[in-house]
Amino acid sequence: MHPTTDRNRKWLPGFGAMLLVLLSRVTSALEVPLDPKVLEGLPQPPTITLQSPKDYIFDPRENIVIHCEAKGKPTPSFSWTRNGTHFDVEKDSKVLVKPGSGTLVIDISGEKAEAYEGTYQCTAHNEHGTAVSNNIVIRQSRSPLWSKERNEAITVQMGVSLVLQCRPPAGLPPPVIFWMDNNFQRLQLDKRVSQALNGDLYFSNVLQEDTRSDYICYARFPHTQTIQQKQPISVTVLNNSPEGERRPGFMMPLGPTSTKMVLRGETLELECIAEGLPTPEMSWQKDGGELPGSRTSFQNFKKTLKISDVNEADGGDYRCTAANNLATVYHIIKVTVKAAPFWVSAPRNLVLAPNETGILTCRVSGEPKPKISWFVNGVPIENAPEDHTRKVEDDTVILSNVQSGSSAVYQCNASNEFGYLMANAFVSVLAEAPRVLTPPNRVYQVITNNPALLHCSCFGSPIPTITWFKDSQTSIKNGDPYVIHENGTLEIHVAQPRDSGKYTCIATNNLGIKENHVFLEVKVSTRILKQPEYKVVQRGMSAVFECKVKHDPSLIPTMTWLKDNGELPDDERFEVDTDSLTVKHVTDEDEGTYTCIMNTTLDRDSASAMLTVVEKPDAPTNLELTDQTDRSVQLSWIPGDDNNSPTQKFLIQYEDLLHQPGLWINLTEVAGTGTTAQLKLSPFVYYSFRVLAQNLVGYSGPSQPSRQYRTNPAAPDENPSDVRGVGTESDNLVISWTPLTGFQSNGPGLEYKVLWRQKDMDGDWSWKNVANISRFVVTGIPTFVPFEIKVQAMNDYGSGPEPEVLIGYSGEDLPLSAPESVQVMVHNSTLAEVHWEPVSFPSVRGKLRGYKVYYHRERGLHETEKMTDEEEQALTFSGNRSEGRLPGLQPYSLYILFIRVVNSKGEGPQSPSKTFETPEGVPDPPSFLRILNHSLDSLTLEWGPPMNNNGRLAGFTLKYQPVNTTNELGPVKIMTFLANETTITLSSLNSSMLYKFYLSAKTIKGSSHFITKEAFTVMDTAVPSRQVDIATQGWFIGLMCAIALLILVLLIVCFIKRNKGGKYPVKEKEDAHQDPEIQPMKEDDGTFGEYSDTEDHKPLKGSRTPSNGTVRRDESDDSLVDYGEGGDGQFNEDGSFIGQYSGKKEKDTHEGNESSEAPSPVNAMNSFV
Repeated sequence: MHPTTDRNRKWLPGFGAMLLVLLSRVTSALEVPLDPKVLEGLPQPPTITLQSPKDYIFDPRENIVIHCEAKGKPTPSFSWTRNGTHFDVEKDSKVLVKPGSGTLVIDISGEKAEAYEGTYQCTAHNEHGTAVSNNIVIRQSRSPLWSKERNEAITVQMGVSLVLQCRPPAGLPPPVIFWMDNNFQRLQLDKRVSQALNGDLYFSNVLQEDTRSDYICYARFPHTQTIQQKQPISVTVLNNSPEGERRPGFMMPLGPTSTKMVLRGETLELECIAEGLPTPEMSWQKDGGELPGSRTSFQNFKKTLKISDVNEADGGDYRCTAANNLATVYHIIKVTVKAAPFWVSAPRNLVLAPNETGILTCRVSGEPKPKISWFVNGVPIENAPEDHTRKVEDDTVILSNVQSGSSAVYQCNASNEFGYLMANAFVSVLAEAPRVLTPPNRVYQVITNNPALLHCSCFGSPIPTITWFKDSQTSIKNGDPYVIHENGTLEIHVAQPRDSGKYTCIATNNLGIKENHVFLEVKVSTRILKQPEYKVVQRGMSAVFECKVKHDPSLIPTMTWLKDNGELPDDERFEVDTDSLTVKHVTDEDEGTYTCIMNTTLDRDSASAMLTVVEKPDAPTNLELTDQTDRSVQLSWIPGDDNNSPTQKFLIQYEDLLHQPGLWINLTEVAGTGTTAQLKLSPFVYYSFRVLAQNLVGYSGPSQPSRQYRTNPAAPDENPSDVRGVGTESDNLVISWTPLTGFQSNGPGLEYKVLWRQKDMDGDWSWKNVANISRFVVTGIPTFVPFEIKVQAMNDYGSGPEPEVLIGYSGEDLPLSAPESVQVMVHNSTLAEVHWEPVSFPSVRGKLRGYKVYYHRERGLHETEKMTDEEEQALTFSGNRSEGRLPGLQPYSLYILFIRVVNSKGEGPQSPSKTFETPEGVPDPPSFLRILNHSLDSLTLEWGPPMNNNGRLAGFTLKYQPVNTTNELGPVKIMTFLANETTITLSSLNSSMLYKFYLSAKTIKGSSHFITKEAFTVMDTAVPSRQVDIATQGWFIGLMCAIALLILVLLIVCFIKRNKGGKYPVKEKEDAHQDPEIQPMKEDDGTFGEYSDTEDHKPLKGSRTPSNGTVRRDESDDSLVDYGEGGDGQFNEDGSFIGQYSGKKEKDTHEGNESSEAPSPVNAMNSFV
């Protein structure tokens, strides 16, 4: 238990200036802790810890037990007074004292219990003072018999009021009253028949059924558990002269007003019982105020008003009102609230050090004002030995400069006419060095941002001063963020991780010093990072609630899931995972609020989410048809359960049992809040309706169909749609339409009236009635002339509306005429433009689609070229055109063309043929370029003529230039050849050099595109620019490492043998293991090539193979793209090549180093030998 202190200094009026100095030295009261280690050897005056209530009613069948227990050091002794005089318990053999206390046990068996009634008081005493108990009034419970009386039978007329008096005997405590019959059945009470607080039975008006002879009042005495019975009362209700209706009147209390006194803290009971016919209704109100709602209750059918825990504000006038249909009357009860003494501030124990000053206060209140009396050690203070250090002023006692040995127990008694209060408070004068009661090295754990309370519970006299240090160095001052409370507790308002550490509290007074160490650990708060979310799940599906949590790693978390604040159902469908809850196969019973709770030893966090189970809505029911007319009806229905998903709309469907039985057709939609729809109907339909509901989940099943509703026939409301007039033959007109459905027919006997006449002719309409068809053919009419047409629906009840007039054309025929005056204008070698004179419109005999130009290449214009059999081409020019262009022609050719006019029926006769020639053009590139006969300084080139000369071939142009190992181009050389020359041998070339060749053909119109080839003057296995640097290859590095390791092993072996005196035949080994010629690999097939047998071509031992070895690249299609300049090489007018290779400044990606020579395996191996 932590000591508590009261440092409040109370200034007392009436003392004058002399007390100012005295009060300035008043020391806080110190409560002695109950820690046994502290109490051991610590002097303390007596303190009453247990006593019996002031009013003690005992059962004479049991022993009387009067409690009195106290604590103190030394242990107190006990004594008793009875009725104001000493009660010698040792002389009464019936009285025992419980060991270790002053509690009395009085055995009253075989004795008259009345002998022990009286007022008892207990006294506890030790050398430091005397404490006394309250005055305990001991009384015996009584349950007297009912007095002998004879009840007269009561006879009353029906409708009058009646009171049956109980008048039970006075018992201690008062009995509980109730009314029963001879069968021990409680009488039924209601607003007409009720029991008053005094036990009487009141009838506001009697009825015939109230006649009975066994109205019996019973009194139950609670202490003795006995029941006393009054003699039965007989009541007879007559009906020969019944009482008529009458206004209310009060049976109790009588008169217009009455008074009631109640004590503060007790329960106020106000009662009004009224008579009248009909039975009055009762109500209550407080004049000038409101009834206290939380403390007010009504009982006995509103005839009793109860207000609990009464206070002064409850005094005033209370109005009870009785009302029936004849009048309203009221009675006013004036309530006065008095008060027995009650504590405002009871005196508290004082522990003072020598020369300190203390104050005892006894603050009480009551009505009337209580009188206060002070006692010292049970003796009135005015009769106690005089003490100059003590000053009494009404409810205050001031003790100045107390000295050792002046300890005492003071009693304060406050009384008025309604009761008294008595309290003990000791003053103990102690001189004690500080003692720290908080266990040492206690560890406090708190959550970040929460308050931290570090206790330093201590005891000492004078009261020790508490000082706090952090980490044994930093002195903590009272101020933000720290607060040092009066009891020594250190509070950190908002603890942070930086506040963790060791704290030391030091308790000091003038008798000594004591310190204690505690530790604070500030933990990370537990937080739910991802809360469960509201779920709307269809029945039968699964719901997953996530609950991801962050917590301090040093704390052990526990996750708990709740449903509606209770445990989860014991069902395997509920699966709890580390951070989630899964509810499988959801049912309606799974709806509710799901809460995940994460608990640690220090804190917790929780989050909740709702689960709503939804399903398609139930089908609507109770379809009814009202407001029926020929063209409309009102449909109403009762919606089904929406299954937690609000209905969005209703879909109304109908079935036409006459025309389309079994087929349900959507008619209209209604908002989800509607339950009726006004439906538009068609004539001559046998309707049946049904309704479907839709929510977010989907459509419900259909409702049961409504009863059948048949509409009367009528003339058609519409005519056929999609009416057309198109001729299929040159002399006919086919009129077609989309027929009406049976639903659209509006009645039986559906027919169509087909009408037609030639446009712009003022003749009458021709017409024909047809049925069961959707087309009608008019014959014997002119070719391709416009007709006005219309189709009207008819049935047995009339014709449809006037139909719309449409235009149709009779059939077409092939055109009669051919275009004339055909002329051709040649723009260039591949484009010509043709002109003609359009035909007359009548000769088209249909809708003009355009003109179609047929043309084909007859032959080329070369003297040696023969006639060709090329496919005929055609171009159509839409509309009424008179010219068109023919692209894509072949140069230097003879073409023939003719033209036809085209309509929807087909093509007319062809125009006279027209020939034209195309001029020469640029030739195609040479068909091929081959490189033959590679040698050291010469190459032979062979090529083929173009596929198409496109004119007279003038010859060929050859350009070539060397390419070095860094892809730099050398100077360009140009050669020209006649048309019949197709080969050339180039000599005086550089050996081991790559050359690039460009060849084009030419006519008088210009040169073709170049074709290119590359070739080396010496046969080799790889192109340097494409050569792979084997020194960077993984296999080569591995090989070299293996060779190096082998050489290292050989050297070690040699060294060992030499140390042993042996000889190592190095020269023989060298002769026996000559370096083989490492064969380079061909780039094409990966095989090893062979060196030439001539001496010039043998690589010297230790040398590197030349990078310019000749490699044949047969049929190479390389172009300038390979060298970074794109596919179209360009030359200046002087023939020099202007393209630049990319390799001038950047190494080829295949090169291994700056040198033009690639390192060979031979060199690499020689370097190790």
